[in-house]
Amino acid sequence: MPGKLLVIGGAESHDAGDDAILERFVLLAGGTEAHIVVIATASESPAQREKEYGEVFHRLGVERVTPLRLESREDANGDLAVSAIERATGVFFTGGDQLRITTVVGGSKVDSALHSRLADGMILAGTSAGAAMMSSTMILGGSIASVSTSSVLTGPGMEFLPGVLIDMHFAERGRLNRLLSAIAMFPHELGLGIDENTAILVEGDVFEVLGAGAVTVIDAGPARAISCPSPDTVPGGPIALWGVQLHVLPAGHLFNLTERTPVKRSEEDHAH
Repeated sequence: MPGKLLVIGGAESHDAGDDAILERFVLLAGGTEAHIVVIATASESPAQREKEYGEVFHRLGVERVTPLRLESREDANGDLAVSAIERATGVFFTGGDQLRITTVVGGSKVDSALHSRLADGMILAGTSAGAAMMSSTMILGGSIASVSTSSVLTGPGMEFLPGVLIDMHFAERGRLNRLLSAIAMFPHELGLGIDENTAILVEGDVFEVLGAGAVTVIDAGPARAISCPSPDTVPGGPIALWGVQLHVLPAGHLFNLTERTPVKRSEEDHAH
């Protein structure tokens, strides 16, 4: 994957002097030469989100910011939409309802164009719902406090970052048990809980943590036992997990998704 992914846990700062995450996105998209496409499909107020992000990106020096309104499958399969993606150096998905993104964009010509441009080196970013949709298995919701089969609702994501399950607003909304529940049911995936105003920048198989909070990584690979009751026999039943590995990574820390382990900065620098 030559392109880069910027996966933001939501509520990233838009304030001048404190907008390091969006500033990094603009830099990677080409700085003042960037052409950024904003997709607010997830939002119930797309015009407001388009205006909001357009103003931030303009303030950060980007002249070409294009809102791409995708409200239907017809829009997402249109030649104009595909052309906008093909011209972009960076694409940004706003927050809202991640299911809107997958049902409107998933499998469309825009979806194919996004994957193709990512392979060509473009940067793709998303915040909140725009972050959740990046994985193959996507967290759709869940607010029950226990670690159980009823604590999380999942569905297929957009597969920009396979092999992980992403949860956002992580510390702020107390979502550890929700992510543990998801990882117990999908133990081949790595759980990534991203705090607000925090992001991971993924390049190849390594990500770097950016922002004010931390990223919690949950790995059920080393678990000695996982017990998920059958929903047919014990609906919403409790889950048992033994020996799950957990990492908490603040800004500046690196993580290798293939090796499933944190990386010391000196080791990564030496590798390059």
